[in-house]
Amino acid sequence: MERYVCTICGYVYDPEIGDPAGGIPAGTPFQDIPDDWICPECGAGKDAFEKE
Repeated sequence: MERYVCTICGYVYDPEIGDPAGGIPAGTPFQDIPDDWICPECGAGKDAFEKE
């Protein structure tokens, strides 16, 4: 699965890990994350992420 990086702070969303604290279970592809999800590091929207 592809990883995505926040262009604001550099946080990397790794689908193998997910974002358990944000309610995103491991194994969730980036495109399946809800549109209102925000970066757990800086609060940027999903649109601030680019494919790594």
